[in-house]
Amino acid sequence: MRDLGAGFTYLLKGQRWVAGHGRQYGFGLLPGLITLVLYVAALVFLAVWGEDLVGWSTPFADHWSSPWRGVFRGLLTAVLFALGLLLAVVTFTAVTLLIGQPFYENLSEKVDRDVSPDGTAPESGLPLWRELWISARDSLRIVVRAALWGVLLFALGFIPFVGQTVIPVIGFLVTGFFLTEELTAVALQRRGVELRARLALLRSRRTLVWGFGTPLAVAFVVPFVAVFLMPGAVAGATLMARELLGEESGEGEPGVDDSEDQPVTS
Repeated sequence: MRDLGAGFTYLLKGQRWVAGHGRQYGFGLLPGLITLVLYVAALVFLAVWGEDLVGWSTPFADHWSSPWRGVFRGLLTAVLFALGLLLAVVTFTAVTLLIGQPFYENLSEKVDRDVSPDGTAPESGLPLWRELWISARDSLRIVVRAALWGVLLFALGFIPFVGQTVIPVIGFLVTGFFLTEELTAVALQRRGVELRARLALLRSRRTLVWGFGTPLAVAFVVPFVAVFLMPGAVAGATLMARELLGEESGEGEPGVDDSEDQPVTS
């Protein structure tokens, strides 16, 4: 229980840090806004043309008698939109982090310098294209893992009573774990920690991870909230990554000095 509270505290500290660094917060909003626009456009496309798409892909139902053809295609249209919405929720963080790699790298480095006793931040030493490739590759692996969990939990959701009570809670815990992995990857990848080692590190402190990621997963259910919480989530994940690796931090709270903010560079 103590780790649960500590994880939530890191989430709050991250939001407080970006609140005191307005320029970094502003830059950190851009990737989420871009991703949101892309996803809304895709979902609007499914809502408007989903029925036509289903009709085109099911020519074998053209000669079915009414009402079975309409029921069948209507059900497929609803399933298609539901799957699109589920995919959007599962992949939002990964896509936002990929689009915002330079922005979030800069923000994470600034947090590290702010709390480090010697004012320095670890650097990967890799070119931007290499960092983007590693981030995209690892994010795809995480999305696949999350999708497999999603299919399993969806199936278990049909179990009477348990499916409507226990399974949703497990779903938020699983989502919170994978959200935390994606967010801490910004700081851990810069330190050369590979995906398998990152997962092992997070599993060793599951309650800390759940305390950080589960409230975030619940908040992300509310439309647009993810966009505004992402910068602070990256900052909080950087602070938590330092604890997971046993890195020393300076005394007191992270400083608030907007004059030191620098424009994002790649």
